[in-house]
Amino acid sequence: MTLKIAGKTFSSRLFLGTGKFPSNEILSKALAAAETEIVTVALRRVDLDAKNEDILDAIDKKKYLVLPNTSGARDADEAVRLARLAKGMGIGNWIKLEVTPDPNYLLPDPIETLKAAEILVKEGFIVLPYINADPVLAKRLEEAGCATVMPLGSPIGSHQGIRTKEAIEIIIEQANIPVVVDAGIGAPSHAALAMEMGADAVLVNTAIAIASDPIKMAEAFKLAVMAGRKAFSVGIRGSQKTASASSPLTGFLR
Repeated sequence: MTLKIAGKTFSSRLFLGTGKFPSNEILSKALAAAETEIVTVALRRVDLDAKNEDILDAIDKKKYLVLPNTSGARDADEAVRLARLAKGMGIGNWIKLEVTPDPNYLLPDPIETLKAAEILVKEGFIVLPYINADPVLAKRLEEAGCATVMPLGSPIGSHQGIRTKEAIEIIIEQANIPVVVDAGIGAPSHAALAMEMGADAVLVNTAIAIASDPIKMAEAFKLAVMAGRKAFSVGIRGSQKTASASSPLTGFLR
């Protein structure tokens, strides 16, 4: 049941984002409740001067792998610059690559994402790119040396769930690297569906952060991911048009 990315093994298949939480204290408790091991942090939200409460203060770096992301980057150059900044800060060489020039829907730019990924992989980064659910692009990024692909279920923060199901299923079928469903997951049932489809992991942020009780919601997502993965490992039987009695009427009435 473990997840392996770039030679590193994880027990949890739930990644957590850190934006929009009401406080660092609640964030820290939500991370613990989720039992996550990979935590994403937007570099533009990190206080480089540490004059205020910094988001990194809530994350135990001995317990969690901090995955800085390039959120806000509008092209490959900006994304690469942010990744290098993270490495220079000592956060490490793992990077969640995001290139989103469109401010309304925050949809990733496929051309600039591939361009940035090729540069960062050559520089030794472990690259986890956020992408549209595009099977061709996903394969190109795999061939470029990315550690995962992270197709969106629906636009970031939209809570629409898995609107790209068929395309993600193709990505999963073709991938030789982990597939992490990222963005649009608004309920634990959405996360369970992604896992039932065969995704290797999911990333959740807003649905937990803005919940009336983020800690309980984090636990709910943890359980949903575990249930979905277990169902997938057993095998889910496909639907059929006709009914089939769960209690057969033959044999025991003789």
